[in-house]
Amino acid sequence: MPALIRHISSFSRHWIEDLAGMFFPQPCTSCGEASPSPRVPVCHHCLARLPATGFENHAGNPVEKLFWGRVSLQAACSIFYFSRGSGLQSMIHHLKYLNRPDVGVFLGRRMGEALLQSGRFRNMEALVPLPLYPARQRKRGYNQAECLARGMSDVMAIPVLDSVVRRVSKTDTQTRKNRMERWQNVAGSFQVFAEAIRPYSQLLLVDDVVTTGATLEACGTAILGAGGIRLGIATLAYADR
Repeated sequence: MPALIRHISSFSRHWIEDLAGMFFPQPCTSCGEASPSPRVPVCHHCLARLPATGFENHAGNPVEKLFWGRVSLQAACSIFYFSRGSGLQSMIHHLKYLNRPDVGVFLGRRMGEALLQSGRFRNMEALVPLPLYPARQRKRGYNQAECLARGMSDVMAIPVLDSVVRRVSKTDTQTRKNRMERWQNVAGSFQVFAEAIRPYSQLLLVDDVVTTGATLEACGTAILGAGGIRLGIATLAYADR
């Protein structure tokens, strides 16, 4: 009975949302035009134009090469190319700065679909979102990487481990730093709770955009330090510098 009540409640809520969307359509978070559904934050046209990398299908792709000699990974990829001024950048901006966690969940589902289709990530047992420094997460209200992981979890049917890694030091923005400066900025910034990780042997570390990979390297190195872990990395976007 409780499950039936939840189903009816969910159906009613979605019906009300769809009806409201007919009269007050929400703009697409990519192009700014009306979106086709209140539960879809991007229009079909913009979704079809997202620049897929195809990295998930190929060993030795540019994201994997980025980490060669830095951290031992089973596989790594980014699903889309990132470029300034693009529709994808607008979507990420909505996710990170305009209180739109639903954008992250939606894009996370696209990530999960791509990873399952590739077959190279099917052995992953759990998702680990790259943690934010607590004060930054409180200010934003959520962690964008966790939003992506929640969407991926919906598709991949594996849990999200949102409390196995903690960011223990506040770091400066990475935007204007070179690769070495970025590494020095984040080294030692992550604490891993080994007991919470121990039930899992294959983890997928999730983030929004990878550029030099310094932050993911630091977090991945901390996770691998717990012992007995095989690690993969998946990001929404790849920013080629």
